[in-house]
Amino acid sequence: IFLGKERVHSGRVILEEHDVRLPNGVTTHYEVDESTPFAVAVLSLAEDGRVRVARQYRYPIGQWIYDLPGGAGNAVETPAQAAIREFEEETGLIPIDLELLQVIFQNSGRSRWPTYLFFCREVADGQAMDDPEEVVHTVEMTTDEFEVLLNAGQIVDPALLVSWFVAKSRGLFDEPYR
Repeated sequence: IFLGKERVHSGRVILEEHDVRLPNGVTTHYEVDESTPFAVAVLSLAEDGRVRVARQYRYPIGQWIYDLPGGAGNAVETPAQAAIREFEEETGLIPIDLELLQVIFQNSGRSRWPTYLFFCREVADGQAMDDPEEVVHTVEMTTDEFEVLLNAGQIVDPALLVSWFVAKSRGLFDEPYR
């Protein structure tokens, strides 16, 4: 049961301390990330069946990782609109046939916002946006090359992992290009 909250930090990240009573009757505090209403990510296949992902430097873990083009949504757009905007900003391509794969909560113990995971095959030319706070490049690879990275433990982003396995379970990699 929610008992109240207080803002403890406001910057790029907004943290609220929630006072709650758990189902077992214990009263406790949670620091909850309320920075954004939702996030989005898009797993895309190129016309030749290659997987299109992002290669991005992630400062908190101090390494380059593979992840998905995406980012935060805002209160005046739908998750699909945010996915189209973020994908275009990061890849210079506009996704045409977005399909919702899954909605996940990447850190349900500390964050209240969902991440909407999308899949697309068809894209149109758009305009990438240069964001000096992001170091991101689009990478295309075969599904076999992706699986080598996956099996070597080099795919660590939760949204990419979930998207990959949901798309595989639905046979989306096996469908011919439309």
